[in-house]
Amino acid sequence: MLIAFDSTQQALRAEMLLEYADVDIDICPTPKEITAGCALSIHFPEEDMETVKDVIEQEHVEIRGIFKPDTVAGYVQIDI
Repeated sequence: MLIAFDSTQQALRAEMLLEYADVDIDICPTPKEITAGCALSIHFPEEDMETVKDVIEQEHVEIRGIFKPDTVAGYVQIDI
């Protein structure tokens, strides 16, 4: 799973909050299939989706969206 952001500040904030919540994350460049205002994205395991949603909502992290890898489209945005 991947979180895309509109600002680097929000990406770095989310990184800190998710690490604090013990979510296994990886900072990576935003894939070209995803239009976002920030060049940084965060990969995380699908099994951590509920924790990630909780952190984003409780801490009011501004995101472009959460995306799931897709063999046809590259990435598809999912509803949170």
